[in-house]
Amino acid sequence: MTTRDIQPFEIDVPQSDVDDLRRRLADTRWPDELSGVGWTYGIPTSYVRELAEYWATTFDWKAHEARLNGYPQFLADIDGLQIHFFHVVSPDPDAVPLMLIHGWPFEDFTEVIEPLTNPKAHGADSAQAFHLVLPTLPGFGFSGPTVRVGDTDTFRSAEVLAKLMEELGYERYGAQGGDAGSFIAPQLGRIAPDRVLGVHLNGPLTIPSWDEDGSGFSEEDKAKLAALADWNNAETSSYASIHSTRPASLSPGLTDSPSGLLAWVVDVVNSYVDPAASSPDDAMDRDSLLVQISILWFTRTIGSSMRLYKESSAWGADLASSGVPTGVAVFARDASIRAIAERQNNIVRWTEFDHGGHFAPMETPAELVTEIREFFAGVLRAQWNRT
Repeated sequence: MTTRDIQPFEIDVPQSDVDDLRRRLADTRWPDELSGVGWTYGIPTSYVRELAEYWATTFDWKAHEARLNGYPQFLADIDGLQIHFFHVVSPDPDAVPLMLIHGWPFEDFTEVIEPLTNPKAHGADSAQAFHLVLPTLPGFGFSGPTVRVGDTDTFRSAEVLAKLMEELGYERYGAQGGDAGSFIAPQLGRIAPDRVLGVHLNGPLTIPSWDEDGSGFSEEDKAKLAALADWNNAETSSYASIHSTRPASLSPGLTDSPSGLLAWVVDVVNSYVDPAASSPDDAMDRDSLLVQISILWFTRTIGSSMRLYKESSAWGADLASSGVPTGVAVFARDASIRAIAERQNNIVRWTEFDHGGHFAPMETPAELVTEIREFFAGVLRAQWNRT
């Protein structure tokens, strides 16, 4: 695929950058550590040191780079923004086009690519095939850092991604997202309800307005609302407060120190993985975790990725429903409030799991694949019945 605005892309991190990463990790000045406090003071230094040593001595970036380059990648110029994306076409010509949208700090979709694009090879009905478009959001990874105020806003991202799907020639398509993607995917439906046939979300961020009193909520939703009301005072909100107020202050340290980047990102990840997991790499593959952190490191985009929190205007906004059929998967760590989700979306499917976390494509890919397949099969059946 080559047009004036879309060019093929291949990841090629210079070996000198890999060597520099390893040197910096080896030269880390480690702080002291209290014993017996676990994660109550933040991420344990001993755990960060273990991950850093593995990253420096065992993790093979070039092998993972080659694996990622096995999927077709492109760079698009959309409204002056560079957008990196994977475009994996199913062998089934009748497959449904589907955009998968990540959040912060990342979501690795590689475990769901093959089952979604080639279901027959994975024991599923070939009618459940998808053509996949996996964009990297503005300010993240190989899309590169943003240079204008507001370019990481989720509303802005939705506009850009809608234009990307037009550029790719997809007249009708689905959208799926979690975290920030759970704002962007529904917004695609508001922008282009005639094009978006369905929206699927995992753990949507249902942020209540400041005066939300929970009237008419179920008891379960009231409990979640109370927990969210306490969120601003909870340890899990501390990172978001800094990102939304002082991303530029945090950026130099995380851009200069891979151990600092590792500690910050993995501590946030730990707050949102499966509650039954003892550590982040107990919830997801360690190498997959380090691939995503490596991308932030090599592209120097940790600072611009954090601007998402300061620039996005969707947080707590009163969002109208697009009317587009929407399915939701809520995993054990998610705190999605159904009553709020139903105000903002046309919910036709809601599934709750007693396990899993916020990073479903990395933690519970099989369950997510099943949910996506079944949701879009239902959407297509409903359309056929109407016609």
